[in-house]
Amino acid sequence: MEDNKTEKKVTYDLEPYKPLHANTYKCQNTFFTEPLLALLEDDEKFGFIIMDGNGVLFATLQGSNKVIIQRMPVQLPKKHGRGGQSAVRFARLRVEKRLMYQAKCCEMAVQHFISDNVPNVKGIVIAGAAQLKEEMRDSEHFDPRLKKIIITTVDVSYGFDQGFNQAITLASEALSDVKLVEEKKLISKFFEEISLDTGMIVFGVQDTMKAMQLGSLKSCMLNEEIEVMRYEIKNPVTGEQKQYFLNDQ
Repeated sequence: MEDNKTEKKVTYDLEPYKPLHANTYKCQNTFFTEPLLALLEDDEKFGFIIMDGNGVLFATLQGSNKVIIQRMPVQLPKKHGRGGQSAVRFARLRVEKRLMYQAKCCEMAVQHFISDNVPNVKGIVIAGAAQLKEEMRDSEHFDPRLKKIIITTVDVSYGFDQGFNQAITLASEALSDVKLVEEKKLISKFFEEISLDTGMIVFGVQDTMKAMQLGSLKSCMLNEEIEVMRYEIKNPVTGEQKQYFLNDQ
């Protein structure tokens, strides 16, 4: 309290904005916040489409959080028909059903991965067996807004959930490249502003925090090893407040 004598107990109640996948029991005199800090990383959400001749699965991956959106099983005709049908008629029906299946998958992709007319995922990974995935990707029914954010197409040996897990492993390098490319673009833009001397760049803790308090920052790059604490000191006589940014040295 203001008299510096009375203690005040403050309770904070919060709910993580992403599911926690950790079950930990700790006996210590400090708070164990590592699982909460992990929620601040890998915040980008990616969409997955796993399709083969047995069905299609739509899912998302955000950090380590996997969400299955929808599964839709199908029964597509095999390459060889049964007796009683001409080869030409059977081949035509088989192609028509494959096209209808692909068009339906394209329609479902829009339902799951577009909100308010814009994609709600950072990128899309298409996985599957045989040529079905390439045919859907190149189909005229596949929304152009989603085509622009396709990261990679991978071959998997399974469908549905097993195929989803396999696709995550096979596409992991491509997903990392997306973040790396964005970081490179941000760094290039940073040095471009410096070379042009546009006056749109601020350096150091003091100037950066001042710009942040004024709401003038569009992007902020932080050094992971920065160790600076903000101290707010109030003069008990005049009531004047000052801020200091200090490190341990």
